[in-house]
Amino acid sequence: MKHLLLLAIALLCGCVEAPPPALSGAPGVPAGWGNEGFLRADRPRAFSFPEDHGPHDGYRSEWWYLTGNLRDRSGRRFGYQFTAFRIALLPQPTPQRGSAWSASHIWMAHLALTDVAGERHHHDERFAREALGLAGAQAEPLRVWVEDWQLSQSAFERPWQLRAASDRFTIELQLAPAHPPRLQGEAGLSRKGRDPGNASYYYSITRLASAGRVRIGDDEFLVDGDSWLDREWSTSALDPDQAGWDWFSLQLDDGSDLMFYRLRDRGGNASPQSAGNLFLADGRRIALRREDVTLTPRRWWRSDDGRSYPVAWTLTLNGPARRFEIEALMDAQLMALSVRYWEGAIEVREAGDRVGHGYLEMTGY
Repeated sequence: MKHLLLLAIALLCGCVEAPPPALSGAPGVPAGWGNEGFLRADRPRAFSFPEDHGPHDGYRSEWWYLTGNLRDRSGRRFGYQFTAFRIALLPQPTPQRGSAWSASHIWMAHLALTDVAGERHHHDERFAREALGLAGAQAEPLRVWVEDWQLSQSAFERPWQLRAASDRFTIELQLAPAHPPRLQGEAGLSRKGRDPGNASYYYSITRLASAGRVRIGDDEFLVDGDSWLDREWSTSALDPDQAGWDWFSLQLDDGSDLMFYRLRDRGGNASPQSAGNLFLADGRRIALRREDVTLTPRRWWRSDDGRSYPVAWTLTLNGPARRFEIEALMDAQLMALSVRYWEGAIEVREAGDRVGHGYLEMTGY
């Protein structure tokens, strides 16, 4: 489950034909925008690659979402996040309306680097319109960019490249998928609410071998590790009684990968649409429903705005009986940007032993 972070683009709306959204603690498509004319994720579809690595015009929103755990040669640990969000203003692209600045899409990107030893979480964001080459996406060869932040691929089945720099930190990585894309939900249709079409098309590459460098100030570190790619596109919103979500991606040392998102209602209970998958090392998939997973917060961290986030959890699988203890590598991994949400690197233990790592995202707290 990933963001529909349309809320921060009010900075651009003075120059494009769209009403400004309202800020909210629970990210979602603002109700006032309306979805008439947009395509809906309302039935399973056939996926095709590399085409589906590229953009899907006609849907309200789409994202390319990378998270990862890295180490340098001394064992120093880092977590990172890169996300590019495409937001459609109109159901179909339109010809230029008298200005080269006219755009049918606007873009937002988030970048973060967690330095565990340095006890710092660096983060930044960018906004651009899809005009004058400032931002955009294409499938072949893959290129997704917001200004000079870029995710690319020289040719299909070649490693991916991530290059993004702020004035405080830089991330440059080569990403080699360990397996083909894996479909989430019902053959790639991930239902988020009760109403038809309140869903997304969703696939993941749950493990990419990652190597490159990160820079913090004047210090540079050669790193390697694992990354996780999520791709979603949709035209939908949270149900009225849904307040946010908790999303877990676990990369286990036995070669298996687990994704689960718990959609929370306003009472803090798991919505029926909460779901995920356990992908075993031999390629088998075990679908996870709400009743298959028990999530129990064990420790909370309080941010400077007074909100509290559970940064330690117990995740229990009730089918293949397993009990994971999940702990943030660093409590203060808050994305304090146009929309505030917690997203950070985690460690996974089982029966007291370290068995993997991953990422955790929490919204609506």
